Amino acid sequence: MTVAALNPAAVRSRFSALRQPLAFFDGPGGTQAPDEVIDAIAGYLRESNANLGGAFATSRRSGELVAEARAAAARFLGCAAEEVVFGANMTTLNFALSRALGRELAPGDEIVVTKLDHDANVSPWLELAHDLGLRVLFAEIRDDTCLDVEHLGSLLSERTRVVAFPWASNAVGTLVDVARVAELAHSVGALAWVDAVHYAPHGPIDVAATGVDVLVCSPYKFFGPHLGIAFARAELLERWRPYKVRPAPERPAGARFETGTLPHELLAGLVAAVEYVESVGFDAIVPYERGLGERFLAGLPESCRLHGLSGMEGRVPTFCVHVRGLTPDMAAERLAGRGFATWSGNYYAVEVMAPDGALRVGIVHYNTADEVDRLLVALGEL
Repeated sequence: MTVAALNPAAVRSRFSALRQPLAFFDGPGGTQAPDEVIDAIAGYLRESNANLGGAFATSRRSGELVAEARAAAARFLGCAAEEVVFGANMTTLNFALSRALGRELAPGDEIVVTKLDHDANVSPWLELAHDLGLRVLFAEIRDDTCLDVEHLGSLLSERTRVVAFPWASNAVGTLVDVARVAELAHSVGALAWVDAVHYAPHGPIDVAATGVDVLVCSPYKFFGPHLGIAFARAELLERWRPYKVRPAPERPAGARFETGTLPHELLAGLVAAVEYVESVGFDAIVPYERGLGERFLAGLPESCRLHGLSGMEGRVPTFCVHVRGLTPDMAAERLAGRGFATWSGNYYAVEVMAPDGALRVGIVHYNTADEVDRLLVALGEL
């Protein structure tokens, strides 16, 4: 089968935000939204703004939108609509779901996390351990920034209840073999709990194919609004006792874990974001991003030291570098003065980025070869 090549000009024409001179390499912190997402949010507020449960037209339309948003999220994640949970953001959802699970845990139970993780998939477990007398164990990463799967396996025992890990590192871009780690977790009866926030804009997610039990992500990282989405297996959602108000609905299962009124306008934006990604297609996005990543790595100036894999195999196009003679903050500030948006710091990836952080360059499919070339020239001149 022949895969249609991605047309950067056609993609960029759908983003008013990209018409400004700033070159956006800040995608790991949040992507730009296409106009159809913005229009969907505004359109809901203009035409359908109402709470649920009313007999009148706008309330009925809002109910239909929530169902449509669950269906869109389910397509994006590869799950059933009833297994979708919406929340304020990934971190809030992770705290909420981990606490619901916590009602089943006992002192001495163990949670395995990794040193590759964003802290949103670490601190919920550390706090739960503090409350319940659990143990949290950290799986190491290798010198090449890949997860040490053998070390992770050595930490597992009959006491392990959860293995929490990232699909891709938000700091250094390394991918994790999700199906393999899920298999290891299940071998001791533990849950496979995945942070897919950073991976979501770069490749397809299929929770059924990977065998994970819980997965969390954020639409604002894949061209949508600020929102959180979680998948959890229906059996878990039915079994766990949620923290909820008594009149809140019991069906669908995911709704049991949603507190208060959902941000309906953002759900409208989510539907549009999923439809946008579907219209471009990961079969076009993945090879295009890989080509830009290879271009960046091949042209990286000698003054820049890369942390992580030196090729595109086993990674997404997120790059962590130190510029000789400059602190990460200084490098980011100088690049901002030249019209490039990048990040400095630890990006909440506390262990992998200790002690001082680095400069992070993130490429997504709306970036261009010209932008990459201009960034490489700027890096060489800092």
